[in-house]
Amino acid sequence: MLVRIRPGAELSGAEREFVACLRSYPTTGLAVIDLEADNRRVDAVVWTPRGLTVLEVHGFQRRQSGILSTPAEGPWKISDAPVELDDPESGSPAERVEHGIYAVKHMLQRALQDPGHISGAVVLVPFRGAVVRPARTNLRPGLDVVVGNVTDATELRIYLEGFSAGPRDWTADRVVGACGALGLAEIAPARDELLEAGFEDHAPEPVTTIARTPKPRVEPKPGAPTKSQAYAGWSVVVIAVVGILFVLGVIATALAHDSAQPIPATGTTSPTPAPPSHRPTECFPFQRNC
Repeated sequence: MLVRIRPGAELSGAEREFVACLRSYPTTGLAVIDLEADNRRVDAVVWTPRGLTVLEVHGFQRRQSGILSTPAEGPWKISDAPVELDDPESGSPAERVEHGIYAVKHMLQRALQDPGHISGAVVLVPFRGAVVRPARTNLRPGLDVVVGNVTDATELRIYLEGFSAGPRDWTADRVVGACGALGLAEIAPARDELLEAGFEDHAPEPVTTIARTPKPRVEPKPGAPTKSQAYAGWSVVVIAVVGILFVLGVIATALAHDSAQPIPATGTTSPTPAPPSHRPTECFPFQRNC
């Protein structure tokens, strides 16, 4: 990681330890130590290809070890003992980080630079050999607390490598422009140096959704029948054949029975009526219908 310190800066022992940690990281990034933004001192500003973070660095007045509790209201404590930071007159570390974030963002916007999302963190640097672990690393949304020194810098490195999950929007040109907006043009690295450190020349294009070609539908093929299925199929066939033979037998029996019975005669035994005998009618002269 590239590290630049403002000329004439008077760093505390914790800040020098913090600078040694940054210089040992192979992470792509640029850290500017001890800058002034809107008449406010900011301990450190760190750019990576994925984001920008403002850091407030604090050491301890004496060796303290234990679990760090950071309540929203009230003093911070380590194992129920008040935290004794090296700069107790500076006020709440969390509030100082928030003021630093606002100052950096305001200066970038005033220079027509897009600051994007700016994160922030309080970096606590204990004495070497002392072990301090935060009960929770997140103070507020976008604001964390991490612990790190030369012998125990894992948490600080994890934070710097993953504090921003956004795309790789901070290119070399954008970092150069932001440094100019913050008045850091004299100490900022050149564009070629940023490219060599790992910053990109151009922001990668956003990934577009590629339409997927539907796969051809494959009709399922029936598998080989099992023995039970084969027996069941043959049983159905045998039952069907027996049923057909039974029906044919019933039809044949009915036909044979009908052909064995004689056909009854169709003549009648009732006598044929004889026509009535005709008798001549005597007619009188001038008788009608006669």
